[in-house]
Amino acid sequence: MKVSEVVIVKSDDPVEATSEALEVIKASEAFKPGEKILVKPNYIDSSHPSLGVTTDARIVEGVVRYFKVMGFNRIAVGEGSGFADTMEAFRVAGIDRVAEKYGVDMVDLNRDEYIEADVPGGKALKKVRIAKTAIESAIVSVPKLKVHRLAVVTLSLKNLMGVVSPKGVMHGRLNTKIVDLAMLLRPRLAVVDGIIGGEVHETAHQPVEVGVVIAGLDPVAVDSVASMVMGIDPMDVPHLREAEARGLGVCDPRNIRVVGEKIEEVSIKFRRSYLSFISFLER
Repeated sequence: MKVSEVVIVKSDDPVEATSEALEVIKASEAFKPGEKILVKPNYIDSSHPSLGVTTDARIVEGVVRYFKVMGFNRIAVGEGSGFADTMEAFRVAGIDRVAEKYGVDMVDLNRDEYIEADVPGGKALKKVRIAKTAIESAIVSVPKLKVHRLAVVTLSLKNLMGVVSPKGVMHGRLNTKIVDLAMLLRPRLAVVDGIIGGEVHETAHQPVEVGVVIAGLDPVAVDSVASMVMGIDPMDVPHLREAEARGLGVCDPRNIRVVGEKIEEVSIKFRRSYLSFISFLER
């Protein structure tokens, strides 16, 4: 079994922490010169990131700045919000200012052209409508550090749902569909916004100050480490366990090398909704 590397950086400056994390893992080496990059944050609603639901724009800025410095210029920040106008969510979070500062595009994936794609080897998701921008780009998934009522956690793999239409197609065998979608899209890099996480459930607006950025080139491993930072055993997260079994990445903590901060020194036990404990209904 291969060993995946994940970095945890703790800092009072989220932009610098993100850049540092990406430098440590040499993130740019996973991308081709001139490649189109889609930075995909989580704006399920238009609440301010301080409420623990949406991605902090400073993490997005750190990602964009890093790739700009490394010579990448075809960068877009894209999301398809589930419960808000995407552009309003961008404005509330401050993504509009990041886009203007660095000269990158903002894309409302809900208004994008959609392509019906076959899912090779899909177990529950055989075909799916995907935003064209996502299909044509190397994806950097930039989720919030949060728990979820049905998926246990919502991190870089679950975050990919924002490129699908309609999003309701993902429910029913949710965990397997998360893996099917990730197998199709193959996110290249995961950067978790753990500055302020979200406990109880995915839209509870119950913030938890953690102060970390978690990043790596194996999104499964990144999500596993992020789960542990929230006090959750990744082997108890069905879609992470299945992702490892299907060769998407590493879930087992024994095969993950964590650099930077130690998990036990930054972890906080996140409260979880009662529904999280009966999520077998969605498995």
